[in-house]
Amino acid sequence: MKTDLELALECAINIYHQYAIKNPMDDYLSKTEFSELLKENAKPFLHNTLPPNTGVDDYINQLFTKADGNRDGRLKFTEFLTTLNGIVIDAHNRSHQHGHDHGHDHGHDHGHDHGHDHGHDHSHGP
Repeated sequence: MKTDLELALECAINIYHQYAIKNPMDDYLSKTEFSELLKENAKPFLHNTLPPNTGVDDYINQLFTKADGNRDGRLKFTEFLTTLNGIVIDAHNRSHQHGHDHGHDHGHDHGHDHGHDHGHDHSHGP
C-alpha cells in the first residue's frame, strides 16, 4: 500500500502531465497551461499564499517568471517543481502564522539552528 506522500508525489506528476500535453503535445507547461493547472487544482493554496494587493493572474505570472529558469517561456517538470516547492513552503509558514498547526508540534526551528560560527577559524594567528 502506498503512503500518502507517495500518492501526493504521483499526483503531482500526473497533474503535470495532464496539463503539459494539452496544447501542443509536448512535455512542457505553457504559461496558459500553468495558469489553468494552478487555478483548477491549487486554488486554496493560491489564495493562502497570494501576496497583499496582488491579483491571482499577476501572482501566477510572477510564479511562472520565477520558475522559468532558462527563460524559454515554458516550464519543464523540474521548473514546475520549484513552483510547487515555493507554494508548499509559503502555505506551511502561513499555517504557523495563523496558529493552524492542526496539533502538529513542529517546533519552529526544525533543527536548523546551527549557529553561525561553525567552520570559521576564530584564532587570528600569532
